[in-house]
Amino acid sequence: MLTQERWLLPEGVEEVLPPQSARLEALRRALLDLFRGWGYELIMPPFVEYLESLLTGTGRDLDLQTFKLIDQLTGRMMGVRADMTPQAARIDAHRLGRRTPVRLCYLGTVLRTRPGRLNGGRSPLQVGAELYGHAGIDSDVEIICLMLETLRVAGIAGVYLDLGHMGVFRALARHARLNPERESALFDLLQRKAAAELTASLAAWKVTGRTAKMIAALTQLNGDANVLGEARRQLRGAPPAVQKALGALGEVVVALQRRVPDLSLHVDLAELRGYHYHTGVMFAAYQPASGQALALGGRYDDIGRVFGRARPATGFSADLRQLAACVAPPPERRSRIFAPAVNDERLGAAVVRLRQRGEIVVSELPGQHGDAAAMGCERKLVRVAGRWKLVKV
Repeated sequence: MLTQERWLLPEGVEEVLPPQSARLEALRRALLDLFRGWGYELIMPPFVEYLESLLTGTGRDLDLQTFKLIDQLTGRMMGVRADMTPQAARIDAHRLGRRTPVRLCYLGTVLRTRPGRLNGGRSPLQVGAELYGHAGIDSDVEIICLMLETLRVAGIAGVYLDLGHMGVFRALARHARLNPERESALFDLLQRKAAAELTASLAAWKVTGRTAKMIAALTQLNGDANVLGEARRQLRGAPPAVQKALGALGEVVVALQRRVPDLSLHVDLAELRGYHYHTGVMFAAYQPASGQALALGGRYDDIGRVFGRARPATGFSADLRQLAACVAPPPERRSRIFAPAVNDERLGAAVVRLRQRGEIVVSELPGQHGDAAAMGCERKLVRVAGRWKLVKV
């Protein structure tokens, strides 16, 4: 038993075996090519950073997801990244320093203390794109369209989009004069749409009257694009920032309906599936059969401030493993060629030519167990009249 336990992986930490790893690599290449075609430049942030750089300005939720360790060289606390978005913001603000809009993309493993979703792993292969330096809704629409195209390239069909706006929540929380601890609790209640708990909590916090009704209404303000009209009615009298957020959300809806006319679109003002560092439009893509987001993101204009440049920003991310798992794998094509263990220059030249043509050639090792069929090869090289030819196994 002890010997077996040595090979167990930590719960939620996964490895990928053939042929799934080949599928992931093919999808990785396709997505990075997609991002490049849209003008997004690839970055490779480090797996660990000093904690203050990794977490400053990101809020408590990401802090709880971050593994922490001590740097043996300096004695300073370090963190293993749980999300690559803050790293991209640091690179834009501190390392690049450009004044023009900057488009960045990334793909790498992140590590989290707890699964981010039901039955999910703790080591997602995070893929994402971020756009810095533009505050208008056009950059939000571009990022959302790129996210939808990412899902299309991954082979995922029947996607619907959930839209919300963090500005509505923020403005109402400030209007209710909630301290940071209570604002965080409110954030959690709205995420869970826990209407009864929400009503009880607002009463306990002495948030009453019109303000309490507007906050409670957020759990019910969801549906198609027409819900925005109902939101303006129920949130009449709210702070101006609420109406501004609803206006921006309406503009995004109109732009998406124009650019992606067949998109199934849903508006949800309690849609807060993200981190506290988000500041504006938020979005998530789903399949009807699944309650878990396939990809999600939003606007986060304030993170760069701690790095010296508060640039407007919007972006999205997804788990490459989750995307690959949503689509049935194509039938495996056995196109491997077996080359016998024979010391022959002509054989060696034939193997080189085949590999240059993109064929997979597996060389036999002297004395090995297993023939061509056992090695998964459907063809093999055989010598016929002094020349090496391909024949079926």
